[in-house]
Amino acid sequence: MYYAHRVDPNVPIEETVGAMADLVREGKVRYLGLSEASPASIRKANAIHPIAALQSEYSLLTRDVEAEILKTTRQLQISLVPYAPLARGLFSNTLDLNSLAEDDFRRTLPRSHGAHAENNARLVADFALLAKDKNCSPAQLALAWVLAQGSDIIPIPGPKKENILKKMPARLRLS
Repeated sequence: MYYAHRVDPNVPIEETVGAMADLVREGKVRYLGLSEASPASIRKANAIHPIAALQSEYSLLTRDVEAEILKTTRQLQISLVPYAPLARGLFSNTLDLNSLAEDDFRRTLPRSHGAHAENNARLVADFALLAKDKNCSPAQLALAWVLAQGSDIIPIPGPKKENILKKMPARLRLS
């Protein structure tokens, strides 16, 4: 899979994907993907060469892709590869915003400040109780939710300490 990350607004997507398609024809890559593309860009790109996957942020907290992106990818049979399915660590229920390194970009996110941070802390605490009722961790439940949104969705969980997918209870896994 060869991704074009963050589509360059100064270069027509057709030109970018055309160059990427040359690599497929040369046998250097097998599949093409895009990251953070609009529905219009996805359609234009797919008209040049089949796009296999679109990478976008998607979690219980960040659901923007549900408006148009997911509809577009499904119409074109493109897999969605959500990054940050744990809402950048919030749904791990172990994230302490105050202990993040000074240069950690999550410090710059609106969800990390003031009323947003307080609201998210309450949401995550309640979610942790729900996970406990289901005998799993909040991270496992959050990933199970993302996975349950469709068989065309393949999240990138990015755990730091353990492979939470392997430890996910069988009843929460897709069959």
